[in-house]
Amino acid sequence: MAAKSEPATSSPGEILMPFDPDYCPFTAAWRVIGGKWKGVLWWRLSLGIGRFLQLQRSVPQISKKVLAQELRELERDGIVARRDIDGAVPTVEYSLTPHGQSLAPVIGALCAWGRAHRERATQPAP
Repeated sequence: MAAKSEPATSSPGEILMPFDPDYCPFTAAWRVIGGKWKGVLWWRLSLGIGRFLQLQRSVPQISKKVLAQELRELERDGIVARRDIDGAVPTVEYSLTPHGQSLAPVIGALCAWGRAHRERATQPAP
């Protein structure tokens, strides 16, 4: 199957092809990192918090069910690796894959933008 090329434009803002969410690079990225908890979980994992219970305690607002679901989706997308640790008490540990680590500049840029936006939103209107 041949790769699609960027849609042709005739003038700024005018796209000749209809929007295709399966082709859109922003949509592809947002499907992986978007949502209420995925960015927070990525950040916690980047800090070395990797055991399921550690993650749950570090984000008490997330239910066990939703945490497991979000981690499964991040694992499916190649962002997170899951490791089962056998022992007296079986443990599950998560870590960022190299693909997940490659999100560092993206998440960093989003955080910088969010910080500036939050400051802008709290300032009185001119």
